[in-house]
Amino acid sequence: MHSHHPPTVSPLCRAAATGTALLLVVGTAAAPASAAPADGSTLTVAIAQQVDSFNPFTAQLAVTTNILSHVYDSLVTNDQETSNPAPALAESWETSEDGLTWTFHLRDDVTFSDGEPLTSDDVVWTLTTIMENESAAIANGNYVAGFEEVTAPDEHTVVVELSEPQATMESLTVPIVPRHVWEPIVESEGDAFAEYPADGDALPSVGSGPFILTSHERGQSITLEANPDHWNGAPGFDNLVFRYYPEKDAAVEALRSGEVSFVYELTAAQADALEETSDIAVNFADGKRFQAFTINPGAVTQDGEEFGDGHPALADRTLRQAIVMAIDNQEIVDKAHGGRATAAGGYIPARYTDFHWSPEGEEAILAFDPDAANAMLDEAGYEMGDDGVRVSPDGDRLELRMHVHQDRPDNVSAGRVIVERLADIGIEVENLTVDPGVLSDALYAAEYDLIFTGWTVNPDPDYVFSIHTCDALPTEPGTMQGDAYFCDEEYDELYADQLQEYDRAARAEIIHDLQRILYEEAVVNVLTYPDIREAYRTDQIQEGTLLPQPAEGGNIWGQDGYWAFWAAQPAEGGAEQAGAGGVSTGVWIGVGAVALVLVAGGAFLLFRRRATAEDRE
Repeated sequence: MHSHHPPTVSPLCRAAATGTALLLVVGTAAAPASAAPADGSTLTVAIAQQVDSFNPFTAQLAVTTNILSHVYDSLVTNDQETSNPAPALAESWETSEDGLTWTFHLRDDVTFSDGEPLTSDDVVWTLTTIMENESAAIANGNYVAGFEEVTAPDEHTVVVELSEPQATMESLTVPIVPRHVWEPIVESEGDAFAEYPADGDALPSVGSGPFILTSHERGQSITLEANPDHWNGAPGFDNLVFRYYPEKDAAVEALRSGEVSFVYELTAAQADALEETSDIAVNFADGKRFQAFTINPGAVTQDGEEFGDGHPALADRTLRQAIVMAIDNQEIVDKAHGGRATAAGGYIPARYTDFHWSPEGEEAILAFDPDAANAMLDEAGYEMGDDGVRVSPDGDRLELRMHVHQDRPDNVSAGRVIVERLADIGIEVENLTVDPGVLSDALYAAEYDLIFTGWTVNPDPDYVFSIHTCDALPTEPGTMQGDAYFCDEEYDELYADQLQEYDRAARAEIIHDLQRILYEEAVVNVLTYPDIREAYRTDQIQEGTLLPQPAEGGNIWGQDGYWAFWAAQPAEGGAEQAGAGGVSTGVWIGVGAVALVLVAGGAFLLFRRRATAEDRE
């Protein structure tokens, strides 16, 4: 019998949960939209992306899921200090000896923001809807893929029956929604449920999280107001506002001026400069995402239909491996990240010590070695032309397109390095530095050769491996779930094995093997694990209250949970009007940048379709 019980709450967390005053009580009537509430303390966060949807069943972009984690609770979460699985709505759980029956015991003091109690019926309905409704499974379907049945013996007990063991059962971070709100929506929307809501019409939201989503002004801001009745204690700030700054330099200037309280995804140069600025603290955290580029090996659908226009020579693993061997990941760290990153080898960042794998010794078959790469290509019949560009055995000149995110300076710099290094082995690269939407369209149409990608990896890495199974191939062009057209029988078998393995050490060994296959097949080529660089105003946020996760070397934005912004306390006399002024120049730049794609309507569908892997979790 395996069980999990709630840990002791740290004194700092307890103080943060109880030390708030002047909290706003929010009912079910919509609050007037505003860039920032005029009353109460406000913590303002600069964001660059538009959200894809406020529908918790379908939201996939990291920016959206980060925001919604403050609005909806889940059965379990990840501890702030360690990132290990921790209780949330479920205060304890146990599993049967065969690992097929999991019983979750819910807290009895949880209410939704409209005052209705949260019971096991809401949990059962949420999970069953994801199991049975394809549209509801868009964001979290992988969590319930092995569920046979979910039942509720009583109001505070949930029983999940599995068809086979599932190692992710302690990572069920699925947003639990109120049945009385969402069941009528699912029934009325029908096939259109995946596109609900069409905009911010359904606000304020009804959830059980520490904040309530009250307004959204597209291209300007998203406003959350504190939930004073949250079971874990009220937040320290009355308002949490996310304000759009599509240009990072504009966001940094807004931080300097006090217009915003917090900025994330800083460049190395921006972070270094802000370290020297008064009233601003910079947080450097171990990276939890990877920067990579994928190679198009030839795109096919699940039924074998070929599509796209990838260079035909890239179907040859020898060529793909030579491309990897020609690139020095440490050079990328130094030149693209100013040294604030870690040269990568495996798929899982080094902060996840159990699951991280890096090729060493005899396994490091693709280590930086341009001479060996040239020799491999010579032997494989890739003849060097008089112009220094090789030609494949089939007579195709090795001129490749590379799509790079223009909005990520580290990717742009890395792209320049890759162009130079591939020239060293006789490959000419057309460096296409493009808007994320253009890059995403190329990815889904398979009209690329090399393309920059990246994923944020959660403490449980199941999802980022699932996107490389054969089932993740598109059912038709444009419907892929991952970022590489990869399908391998051995990989699929290992993926299924790791999902069924409850022993962490044994599961880690399988996950290491999955990374070895991805490395050797050279379709997904991980370059770096960028450090997390973020900054906040100490005259607006009390130092020591913006809790990182984990406690040592942890990040503030993008946590697996809501700890940082829930625990944050206003600095004395400094936060009541933070971000309460008019809409900034940076915001209006953002409005202009997106106006053309919004004017025709259907904005949520457009942004979801154009979401790239670099944007997702």
